[in-house]
Amino acid sequence: MTGRSIEQRGLWFEEFEIGAHYLHRPGRTVTEADNVLFTTLTMNTQGLHLDAAWSATQPFGQRLVNSLFTLSTMIGQSVAQLTQGTLVANLGFTEVAFSHPLFHGDTMYSQTEVLDKRLSGSRPGQGIVTLLHTASNQDGVEVARASRAALLWCEGARP
Repeated sequence: MTGRSIEQRGLWFEEFEIGAHYLHRPGRTVTEADNVLFTTLTMNTQGLHLDAAWSATQPFGQRLVNSLFTLSTMIGQSVAQLTQGTLVANLGFTEVAFSHPLFHGDTMYSQTEVLDKRLSGSRPGQGIVTLLHTASNQDGVEVARASRAALLWCEGARP
């Protein structure tokens, strides 16, 4: 191979800047198949995700996208840009909220704000970054948010 080799990666701990906003694109249009597959894979038998006739009689008048699919996709949209190959572990999620339902055919757009960062006191070469993830539909209506603590490698410390 001639020329330089470049590996796609997320950001090292040092590259995170408190207050920075990352827009994760492209968006993700959610299909009925996505919702039914995720719901059945996770053994969630909630009729609001699976039963179109019954859901039509409920307050939203249609099936809702599984909220954990929404959360997973929102976090997943950030991986390539922020944590691919630089994440040691997710430490936890707090303040998870679903402020508006996501429906089949909606397109979800996510963004992340860096809230805080600090070097780990017990794990040399690693640091903890607090991220606020938010997701909106194609109309700009927020559908989800979650704060996440992530343990990341410092540059040059990854084995």
